[in-house]
Amino acid sequence: MTKQTKLTRRSMLAGAAAAPVAATLLPNQSLAKAEMKGVGTTRFNRMKLGQFEVTTLLVGTRTVEGPQNIFGMNVSAEEFAKASEAANIPTNAAQFFFTPTIVNTGDELVLFDAGLSPEAITGALAAAGYTPDQVNKVVITHMHGDHIGGVAGEGGVTFGNAQHLTGRVEFDAWAKTDGNKAFEGKIRPNAERFDMIEDGASVASGITAVGTFGHTPGHMAYMIESDGKQIMLCADFANHYVWSLAYPDWEVKFDMDKAAAAATRRKVLDMLAADKVPFVGYHMPWPAVGYVESHDGGYKYAPASYQLML
Repeated sequence: MTKQTKLTRRSMLAGAAAAPVAATLLPNQSLAKAEMKGVGTTRFNRMKLGQFEVTTLLVGTRTVEGPQNIFGMNVSAEEFAKASEAANIPTNAAQFFFTPTIVNTGDELVLFDAGLSPEAITGALAAAGYTPDQVNKVVITHMHGDHIGGVAGEGGVTFGNAQHLTGRVEFDAWAKTDGNKAFEGKIRPNAERFDMIEDGASVASGITAVGTFGHTPGHMAYMIESDGKQIMLCADFANHYVWSLAYPDWEVKFDMDKAAAAATRRKVLDMLAADKVPFVGYHMPWPAVGYVESHDGGYKYAPASYQLML
């Protein structure tokens, strides 16, 4: 019969004490220092929504100093600092994220926003396993440069096989001005490729446009639904998870109509919180997917965990 060893506190302590001694008896080994790699992250995050696959794409991230020059422009430095401290984030810098989304309905591959440049969006698509020629539709939520930079480059349009769609209100507003360099370089020369849509339009089966004006004149969000499950692609209705989402009345530099943007934020936040619908925010912390919770009479961002993996 095999003799069994009885584990006791004394025997465990004795073993632990002996381990360092044994280690000193091993032959000397060269211990090379590992090189510093720098901060890193993934390029895509794929989720399941009914019969659909929804993939967020990280096309860029950068650090921006002096965030109160952008967020909370109508509140004191003390109030801004208090909110930041409560959220455990610094007041001297913020990390910006740029996150287009691609939805595979099974029949169509639909890209929402084209990111910063052709190279950035095609690189993120490649990391996720897609090629530009597979994209059936490109939907532009609004015409700020970080959303349309990848529409075209020196070689022409990036997604030559795709139908391009955008809101009529948004397109018409920028077409009447000449102050948007990205629009002039990327959209106006390719205007004939774009089909105009209105609030409530269906851009594909299970995908509906939702007017969320304010950030820009015709800013659009999109509700995605499959098998009774929903996620909302909210683009820039809120540009930061604390300084905009949690404080919807705080003014944001990039909101063209600040009063309308604040009203839109409250309306969308109320719906997301009440219906417990997850959302993708273009500038939310990567991978840019979360929920809105009611909190002390206001709102709080709750990052998604595994809900959309199941």
